[in-house]
Amino acid sequence: MPHPPRLLLPDAPALVAAHGRGTLLTPEGELLELPASGLRRALEDMGPPLLVHGPATARRLDLPRFDAAFDLLELFAFCLPARPAAPTARGLALALELEAPASDAAAAALLPEMATLLLRRLAAGRGLPLNRDAAILAAQMRQAAGWPWAEAVLAALGEPEAKPSLDPYKVWRRLPDWEDPGPAPPPASFEVSPAEARARLGAILGEGAEQRPSQGDYASAAAGAFAPREDRGAPHLVLAEAGTGTGKTLGYIAPASLWAERNGAPVWISTYTRNLQRQIDQELGRLYPEPEERRRRVVVRKGRENYLCLLNMEEMLGQATHPDLAVPLGLVARWALATRDGDLMGGDFPGWIVELHGPAAIWPLADRRGECIRSACPRYKQCYVEHSIRRARGASLVVANHALVMVQAALGGGEDGKPLRYVFDEGHHLFDAADAAFSAAITGAETAELRRWLLGAEGGRSRARGLRRRIEELAGDIPELLPPMEAALQAARALPGLGWVTRLSEAPRPRPDPAPGPAPDPALVESDAAGEAAALPALSSARERPANPTEQFLRAVRRQVLARAPEEEGLYDAECDLHPLGEDIPDAAEALERALKRIEEPLVLLRDRLAARLEDEVEELETGDRIRIETAARGIERRALIPLRAWQAMLRSLREPPSAPGERRTFVDWLALTRREGREVDAGMHRHWLDPTMPFALTVAAPAHGLLVTSATLRDAGLAEAPEAAWAAAEARTGASHLPVPAIRAAVPSPFDYAARTRAFVVTDVDKARSGQVAAAMQALFLAAGGGGLGLFTAIRRLRESFHRMAPGLEARGIPLYAQHVDAMDNATLVDVFRAEEDACLLGTDAMRDGVDVPGRSLRLLVFDRVPWPRPSILHRERRIHLSGGDPKAYDDALARHRLRQAFGRLIRRADDRGVFVLLDRSCPSRLLAGLPEGVPVRRTGLAEAVAETRDFLALS
Repeated sequence: MPHPPRLLLPDAPALVAAHGRGTLLTPEGELLELPASGLRRALEDMGPPLLVHGPATARRLDLPRFDAAFDLLELFAFCLPARPAAPTARGLALALELEAPASDAAAAALLPEMATLLLRRLAAGRGLPLNRDAAILAAQMRQAAGWPWAEAVLAALGEPEAKPSLDPYKVWRRLPDWEDPGPAPPPASFEVSPAEARARLGAILGEGAEQRPSQGDYASAAAGAFAPREDRGAPHLVLAEAGTGTGKTLGYIAPASLWAERNGAPVWISTYTRNLQRQIDQELGRLYPEPEERRRRVVVRKGRENYLCLLNMEEMLGQATHPDLAVPLGLVARWALATRDGDLMGGDFPGWIVELHGPAAIWPLADRRGECIRSACPRYKQCYVEHSIRRARGASLVVANHALVMVQAALGGGEDGKPLRYVFDEGHHLFDAADAAFSAAITGAETAELRRWLLGAEGGRSRARGLRRRIEELAGDIPELLPPMEAALQAARALPGLGWVTRLSEAPRPRPDPAPGPAPDPALVESDAAGEAAALPALSSARERPANPTEQFLRAVRRQVLARAPEEEGLYDAECDLHPLGEDIPDAAEALERALKRIEEPLVLLRDRLAARLEDEVEELETGDRIRIETAARGIERRALIPLRAWQAMLRSLREPPSAPGERRTFVDWLALTRREGREVDAGMHRHWLDPTMPFALTVAAPAHGLLVTSATLRDAGLAEAPEAAWAAAEARTGASHLPVPAIRAAVPSPFDYAARTRAFVVTDVDKARSGQVAAAMQALFLAAGGGGLGLFTAIRRLRESFHRMAPGLEARGIPLYAQHVDAMDNATLVDVFRAEEDACLLGTDAMRDGVDVPGRSLRLLVFDRVPWPRPSILHRERRIHLSGGDPKAYDDALARHRLRQAFGRLIRRADDRGVFVLLDRSCPSRLLAGLPEGVPVRRTGLAEAVAETRDFLALS
């Protein structure tokens, strides 16, 4: 029997940091509490420390980055890849099933113990396939980057002399190939009765489960979405409002899973946030407890930009010897062999790896620019995305998100086909999701991205292939593809080139001579120079030739925005109405329209010639060639032709007379200048549907057979006295009003006793316009609660100012403070930390509100800095006029009430939770407070009284 390997722990001090101070466990076992300056001196003598999350530790101490530290997160990711853990000492302890430390001193003492436990688990798994090349990988990470944990890892694996190699980074060699299941048989249409839905729910919950009659009522109502469709274009639509605590996830899983199993087709469950997508996936473990059955029946689907691209990984191997990339790429390689589905964004990938090593090490591994070449990729058969697409076709339940569902519907079904049955959880977000999915914009970023897709990388290091490399193999066999391809590439130079952001604010410069290259086919498109000259006669007053038509249009847009937008500090985005058009816009728009047409025409011919090859040579084409041709033709249509057509339609509309003031339009158009941290980064023309639920109803809802739209806040609680009006508003916001048959309505109240379990205050003596007062008030409330507080802001700048004012005082009292847009963590990681650290506090913007699902004491206080009114904008102005039913004020009120109600619903997630809701806005109208659950007493009071009552009420929990 082989001897167990020797564990080799680093002889390093253990460090746990707070704001401006830290606790240090010396190698001799002495515990020291020191200010940041003292820690700096101590570490200079003792060497690199053992810690958790080096960048966050350095930031809290205001010290330089710990480049050589023994970060336990890296060891955790290497030893237990694809395992969840919050990136704090307490979070790691919980992940390792250890008792959570109660103080910084206890945490510092626990760090060496956690390192030992991780190494022992690695040693115990030496024979597992996952660890076959682990020693070689650790040796490579040591050689390339001097990875601090390498010696300990090699000792635990029993291979201290392992030879370094890049082979372990080539994970595709060990991944299985996907298998195409073939065409699915047509689904049946058997219904699910309410009684059957209740019975399935009971089976999921099991014997002895808590009886919640409201959950059974909800499951019965949800079954209505799974009845056979009677008429084409007339799906069964159920609007089901389920109060917090109803258990709606399992409530709709019951009929959905039964219908899928009975009829042989998947039900798509769509959410708005990644957090809920992950939560639903976890809940499905109760329905399918066996891992293999769950993998077969449940698939999580997201856009390609969320997954590890193996081709990107392969092309980054040349950088795996770089000291800054060897470790993060090694940790990704470990994860890639253990992951369930390859999801880098919100799946089982530890998001804190990005925070430890920077986004430049991880984000390029995903296909974030639409460069996927599908079947032409040498890693196509191992591709995580292709695996998930094929698994989804045979699954029972597909857990997706609103964005993917709507984008694929807009593309005519996309890669996954058209689902027959949907469940839209977080249904109150359907309006916003549709607004994003069905909008269009002619901006510098969008047009430059199309140029990059067509021409490939024109500078720097990038694998962007461009159209020529995408079809170069095909062109060798189909020479008639070359003329339209070259014409399109030549015409693409009318799109913004490198440095366009810098040129955006510059005066026009002479156009440089075009780069040498094959001449375009004159029968297909006129020359770029001649066409541009013909389209820009009125621009001669500029005395200099514009760089290209797109950049000229962007400069004209910028000029009009700066001339008409209100004078502000120049830190935020600016926008203005489209009409009346500035003097430069019409001619610049006409020139750009012609330039876009010159790109479109040869691309249409190229696509058609590819499609013709599929029809003309049916018998001669090999399967691989057929797939490559189909992929190329589909890519041209979706990545180039669809946006080109949309942009030309927008530009053509500029020649039409403007709508009369107050006239309702299908689209809302405006011009905008985008800034980041006060720096101009983009400009362009934007188009949104006035009512985006119209295209949602047309492309998603109408083709389906049944839909369940559910949320805790479908209706406006402010219309409680007019229930018909409340339901009508819900139907308008979800697209139900655009369908030919009326929706089935259902409402199940929350089982929670809000009157007994919550308190709500509007503080009357804090000036919301003074950030110092807001920060002081929020800090006092957080201290009164003993932590567990979530502060929500409507502006990033105010959030940051408040964080820096609050952090020292809170952390001096043992309450860690985390913040979105401040900490080096993404939202999902921040929520994980907040959940694990029971007495921590968290600051976030409106986006954080929707992603927080934290039951128990970790969230016991919620504070708004002010009423979350909708942001004033041109788009909101038009919707306020035309979608308000004649009462614009009520439209704004409804949006603010929904946001307050959604936030309040985060406080109580279990029957034994207690929570306090505070609004630091004395100007809050009483009508908005109707958005809170019925029975919640709302008191207007001074800060001192609110602090005292918060302390007393939460002390009871």
